[in-house]
Amino acid sequence: MKAEQIRDTYLSFFEQRGHKIVPSASLVPSVHDPSVLLTTAGMQPFKPYFLGREKPPAPRLADVQKCFRTTDIEEVGNTARHMTFFEMLGNWSFGDYFKQESIPWGWELSTQGFGMDPGRIWVTVFGGDEELGLGPDEEAIEIWRATGVPDERIVRLGRADNFWQAGPTGPCGPCSELYLDRGEAFGAEGERPGDDTDRFLEFWNHVFMSYDLAEDGGLTELPSRNIDTGMGLDRMAAVLQDVPSVFETDHVRPLIDLAEELSGHGYEEGAAVTRAMRIVADHSRGAAFLIADGVVPSNEDRGYILRRIMRRAIQQGNTLGLEGPWLGRFAERAIELMGDSYPELVAERETIARWVGDEEESFGRTLERGTELLKRLIAEARESETSWIDAAAAFKLHDTYGFPYDLTKELLADEGLSVDDSGFQELMDEQRQRARTGAATAHGSEDTHEKVIAFASGAAPTRFVGYETLRATTGLAAVEPDDGRALVKLEESPFYAEGGGQVADSGVLRWAGQEAKVVDVYRVGEDQVLEVEPSGGAIEPGVAVEAVVDREIRHATMRNHTATHLLHAALRERLGTHVHQAGSSVRPDKLRFDFTHGQALSAEELRDVEDRVNEWIKASNPVRWLEMERAEAEKLGAMALFGEKYGEWVRVVEVDEVSRELCGGTHVANTAEVGIFKIASEGSSAANVRRIEALSGPAAIDWFRRREAELREAGELLGNAQDPLGSARRAAERLREAGAGAEQAQRQLLGEEAKRMAAEADDVSGIKVVVAASELADQKQLLDVANRVQSSLGGASALVLGGGDGDKVALVSLASEEAVGRGLSAAKLVREAATVVGGGGGGRDDMAQAGGRDPSKLGDALAAARAAIERDLG
Repeated sequence: MKAEQIRDTYLSFFEQRGHKIVPSASLVPSVHDPSVLLTTAGMQPFKPYFLGREKPPAPRLADVQKCFRTTDIEEVGNTARHMTFFEMLGNWSFGDYFKQESIPWGWELSTQGFGMDPGRIWVTVFGGDEELGLGPDEEAIEIWRATGVPDERIVRLGRADNFWQAGPTGPCGPCSELYLDRGEAFGAEGERPGDDTDRFLEFWNHVFMSYDLAEDGGLTELPSRNIDTGMGLDRMAAVLQDVPSVFETDHVRPLIDLAEELSGHGYEEGAAVTRAMRIVADHSRGAAFLIADGVVPSNEDRGYILRRIMRRAIQQGNTLGLEGPWLGRFAERAIELMGDSYPELVAERETIARWVGDEEESFGRTLERGTELLKRLIAEARESETSWIDAAAAFKLHDTYGFPYDLTKELLADEGLSVDDSGFQELMDEQRQRARTGAATAHGSEDTHEKVIAFASGAAPTRFVGYETLRATTGLAAVEPDDGRALVKLEESPFYAEGGGQVADSGVLRWAGQEAKVVDVYRVGEDQVLEVEPSGGAIEPGVAVEAVVDREIRHATMRNHTATHLLHAALRERLGTHVHQAGSSVRPDKLRFDFTHGQALSAEELRDVEDRVNEWIKASNPVRWLEMERAEAEKLGAMALFGEKYGEWVRVVEVDEVSRELCGGTHVANTAEVGIFKIASEGSSAANVRRIEALSGPAAIDWFRRREAELREAGELLGNAQDPLGSARRAAERLREAGAGAEQAQRQLLGEEAKRMAAEADDVSGIKVVVAASELADQKQLLDVANRVQSSLGGASALVLGGGDGDKVALVSLASEEAVGRGLSAAKLVREAATVVGGGGGGRDDMAQAGGRDPSKLGDALAAARAAIERDLG
C-alpha cells in the first residue's frame, strides 16, 4: 500500500465515523505557542483545545500533520527509522468518545483497513504506578480482550512507557500502543514489546487523556476525557510495503534513486554511502517543507535548523562526490513526490529553489577549505594525543567557513573527539555583543500572561464588534482590581486586541459619571481582556458601560495596516514570489514590515516599490473583507502569514486587483484613505530577512514637510532658496573644479618631493641609494613618490622612504632588478626598519611596504635600513 493510499485509508475510515478532516497545520507553530520552534508532534496544533482555551471546530477530528524534530538528528542515516521530517496520522476526541470506541477502531483499521495479520499484532497497556497512585489500566485490558487480543499479547508496561504527559504538570493519562511482531529474523524468541530491540515495531499510540497532574504529583480527573492518537506514516509505509527502512518506501526511495544516479554509487555498497544518501534524502525533503512554510536560512532559531540540515546534506553530498549545484534537484524531486498531498510545496516551488540554491552556493564556496581545516585539526589532535579540539578552532569553522557548530561536533564525534561547548558559547556571546535574556510575553511577564488567561476563563467569552463600530453600550462581565488598575471583561467589545502585527486599540469606558482609560487589550484565543485605569471610584461588575475606541488612533492604524498589504504585494511583484512576510508591527504612527529576501534593496527597487504602492493608493481600489472556510480562501489564492494560526473559519481581506490575505486586522474601505505612502528606511532584520519602516497618511505628509524645510534651508545656504537643486548643481561643479585643482597641486607637491630626494641619492658599490624621511604619512602617496624617484634615478637603485604622523608610521622600499641581483631585498629592508618603529610588513624583493606605531624612532629606522643596504652590498 502506497503512502498516498495510507493517508486516504486512514482519513476516510475516521470520516465515516463522524470525524471532521482538518488540514495539516504549518511546521511553524502559532506565535501564541512559543514553547517550540517547530511543530514536533501531531497533537501540538490541538493544545489550545486540550487546555480548554479554544473550542475545536468539531468534537471529533482527524488529520495528517507535518512534523519536524532534530532531537535525534545525529541518528538520521544510522538507523532504519529516524527522520527529521515526518508525517503523523491522528484521530482526536474532545470530550466525546473514549477507550470503548478508540481501541476497537484501532484494531479494525489495522487488521481490515491496512490488512495487517492479527496474529502479529501485540499491544501494551499501562501497568500502574505507585507514585501516581494508579493501578493497571484494567478497562483497556478488558477492551483489548473483547476485541480479540489474547492475554499473552497484552503487555503491561510502567509509567515511562505507557503513561503520557505533556510536561511536569497538566493534562495526562495512560496510553496503549500497537506493535507489529516482525519475527525472529529481527530478534530473539523471548523478546517482547518495550524491549530495546528491532523485533517489535510500534506503529500506533492511543493516549487516554483522563487526568490533570498537579505540582505535588497528585492527580485529579479532567472535566472531559479526550483521545489523542498518533501513527507515523513513514513507519507504517515501511511495514505495509515490507521494506527494511523508511528510506525505501515509495515516497522516499526516489530521492535515494536520485542520489545513486548523480553520484554513481550504490545505496547498499557500504555503510558510509548508505548513511550519506539517507541524510541527503531526509534533509533535502525536510528543507523543502520548511521553506514552503516560510522558514529562511539564518543563524538563529528555526532558520538555524534549516541552515543546519541543508549544510549537513551538502557536506554529506560532498562525500558522495555530487557535483554542484545538486541540492535543488533533490528539493524538486521532493516536490514531485509530495506536492499532490501538500500543495504549498508546488505553490512555493520558486521560493524553495531560490533558498536552496543560495545556500548551496554560499556554503559550497567554503566547504572545501573548511573541511581541510577540520581534517588538520583532527590530525593535530591525534598527534598531540588529545581527545578534544579548542573552542576557538570550532568557532573559526562556524564564523569563517559557515560550518554549523552542531555539524562540527558531529563530524568530530565520528572521530572520537569533542569540543568545549561553554568556550564556544562564550565566543558566540562576545561576537553578538548583547546580553542573553529570557523572552518575555508580548504584554510583560509570564506571571501577567498566566493571570490574564486565568481571569479570561472565569467569565463568558467577549464578543468582538469592533469591525462594525467604534462605540458600544455593553455590560461589565467581570472585573479584577490589579494595583491601581483593573482587568475587565466586556460582554461586547469594540476594542481590537493586539494580534497579526496590529497593536491594540486604546480608548475609554464610561459609566455613571465615571471613566476608565483603556491602556491595553490582551488577546486570549478568540477571547479578550481589557486592562483599564479608572480615573475615579472603583469599577464594579454588572454595570452598563459605554465603550469608546479612540477613532483617530484606530483610523491611523487602519491606514498603516492596509498600506502593509499594499507593500507586501508590491515587494512580491518587484522582487519575486519568494518574498513572504516574516513579521510586522502596525501602529498608528508608522508600520514595520519584515520580509524574506537575501540582499539589500537598491535605490531603484525601493523607488519602484514605493511608486507602485502610491499608484494603488491613487487608483482608489476598494478594500473588502469577508469570512469563509479556510479551504475556500486557499482556493481563491489568499495568502496565509508566517507564524499565524488560523481556524477553519477565516477572514479574508481583499484589495481589489492587488492582493488577498488571511487577516483579522482592521482596514480602510478604500486605498485612497491611505493618502500617501513613504518608505522611511530599509535594512537587515536577520539573515535573509529585510526590514522596511514606512509612513502613511498625515505622518507621511509631515515627513515630506520636514524634507521640504530641510531642502529650503539647504537652498538658502547655497545662495538660492527658490532653486535649491540648481544651487546644489552649481556648488557641485565648483567643488569638482576645486578638487581638480587640489589634485593638480598634490601631484606637483609629490613631484617636487621626488625631485628633492633623487638629488640626495648616494652611490653605494655602484647602486644609487636613497634613504629619506618625508612629511607624507600616507602609504599610497609615499609609494607614488618612491616610484617617481626610482624613475628619475634610472638604472641600478635601492630606496627606503618613511613618513610619520601622530601615532602612525608608513614605510616603503623599492629595489631595481640590478639591486636585487646584487643581494638586496626590499621586503627584508622594510622589515628591519619596521621593527625599530614597533611595526611590521613585507612584500616582494623589488617592492615592499610596512607600518609602525612610533614616529619618534623614524630616524633610527631609516638609519637601520641604510646600514642594512651597506651591509648587504658590502
